[in-house]
Amino acid sequence: MTGSRVVALGHYQPAKVLTNDDLAAMVDTSDEWITSRVGIRTRHVAGPDEPVDELAAHAGAKALAAAGLTPADIDLVLVATSTAINRSPNMAARVAARLGMGSPAVMDLNVVCSGFTHALATADHAVRAGSATRALVIGADKMAEIADWTDRTTCVLVGDGAGAAVVEACAEDEEPGIGPVLWGSVPEMGHAVRIEGTPPRFAQEGQSVYRWATTQLPPIARKVCERAGVTPEELAAVVLHQANLRIIEPVAQKIGAVNAVIARDVVDSGNTSAASIPMALSKLVERGEIESGAPVLLFGFGGNLSYAGQVIRCP
Repeated sequence: MTGSRVVALGHYQPAKVLTNDDLAAMVDTSDEWITSRVGIRTRHVAGPDEPVDELAAHAGAKALAAAGLTPADIDLVLVATSTAINRSPNMAARVAARLGMGSPAVMDLNVVCSGFTHALATADHAVRAGSATRALVIGADKMAEIADWTDRTTCVLVGDGAGAAVVEACAEDEEPGIGPVLWGSVPEMGHAVRIEGTPPRFAQEGQSVYRWATTQLPPIARKVCERAGVTPEELAAVVLHQANLRIIEPVAQKIGAVNAVIARDVVDSGNTSAASIPMALSKLVERGEIESGAPVLLFGFGGNLSYAGQVIRCP
């Protein structure tokens, strides 16, 4: 068995930007109301001719280019998404077809907002087990398509986008670049975040999610660091699910990552569900805000009241 590492990242967002003032013309809200409650100022929204797999393929192509790899080099594609309207072909198969891949294994994971960190752990496990050598791991969601645009408590939150990571096996003498995952859920509270109905619509119990996230998640995140053999003070960056700035900032503070860059992409992108962590991380790396090899905490949480986190070494 050998470990794995993230070698490159990529992200993609649709061109259309929806501001808080745009939303104020659609529903009873205002820029002040939105920023004071969730910290979001803008979000990107995909059009009807931009399906989830297209967003995912763009992000995946950028990650492959950054890694200096071709689609033929990938033998496993994992796509984390909860907005795949069509069941088959799944998103991973559609992405593989768009990118012109050979014969990779193709799987979707629906763990909503913690989908990417679940998928990253799954890729790491596959490499460690010897069933994959290089994986393309993507978080992609089109939340605007399932939003209730008459509900000001939820429509102001959502955005669309995709983020991707290339994962490959470490050399035998190389330190693993993806630490042990810590994952779990609170099934009895799963109703607090929902995507249900025909057509499907996103709804949540905001206060329940806020209390759970700000009180229960910090000690779990500290255990993630412990499993990876790092202290919170040693973290170079913390990339939490970009749900709400009023959740991100207190959770990061309670973790104790006093020297870390805190990802705040939610301000510009809104809540993009499974896309939020890889997209935020990709932007931090692109801007040169994290040194290569530095420890970064990734921690996803949300739908199903599920969570998953790991410490990775920055590519």
